[in-house]
Amino acid sequence: MTAILSVAGLRKSYAGVHALDGVTFEVEGGSITGLIGPNGSGKSTAIDCISGFQRLDAGTVTLAGSDVTGRPAHRIARAGLMRTFQTVRVYDRLSLADNLAIAAQQFDPATWADEFLRTRRYRQAVEASERRARELVELIGLERYYGAEAGILSYGQKKLVALAAALMPHPKIVVLDEPVAGVNPSRIREIEVALQQLNEAGETFLIVEHNVEFITTLCHRVIVLEQGRKLTEGTAAEIHTDPRVLEAYLGMTPEMVEAEMRGAA
Repeated sequence: MTAILSVAGLRKSYAGVHALDGVTFEVEGGSITGLIGPNGSGKSTAIDCISGFQRLDAGTVTLAGSDVTGRPAHRIARAGLMRTFQTVRVYDRLSLADNLAIAAQQFDPATWADEFLRTRRYRQAVEASERRARELVELIGLERYYGAEAGILSYGQKKLVALAAALMPHPKIVVLDEPVAGVNPSRIREIEVALQQLNEAGETFLIVEHNVEFITTLCHRVIVLEQGRKLTEGTAAEIHTDPRVLEAYLGMTPEMVEAEMRGAA
């Protein structure tokens, strides 16, 4: 696999405090990659800068071989990088189908004139949008709610709707910001299964999440930040046993963890 997203030397400071200090990593096409770290490690700043919601002080962001460094968020989205946010954003009074149609509308080729005249291009865009919506709703397991108002959905189900909305324009990669924060355990499992199925269908994800178990269960590769720098990266198994990660998260060495486990037994 080749890198679909490459970030190099990302730097961002606030009043002299280095939120990002030379962060470099890649996300391979067709992978699920996790980005974790303790509070204040720079995770949210990193994805805000990558997706164009904050300006970098230095560094480069390359998407599918194209330099998107410094572009505004809407242009990066059009280049193929979509994202979700910690706070769920859906139109409660509109149907699930309409929520997804709106997500796709700004990317379809039809103009307002096409819509007014109901041209062939407009009809084709509508048909393609509906096909994509039905495909995604099936993959996220919400088929029975397709025509229902989004407001009746649970918080976890709305997270799934936000995921599907981000996937509507066929992006090259989707960045997920805390996809299971505030979600009950049974719904977390549903989100995990949906992401696995979407990945098997060819989608690429970069996931920022505090739930380390969720990340290490799901992700092919995990990147760990600490104090604005990349601490390490590797497979889930490697991250689980890396003494630097244990110390960053728990303030404990592997020997201390092992001793606690023996004591608990």
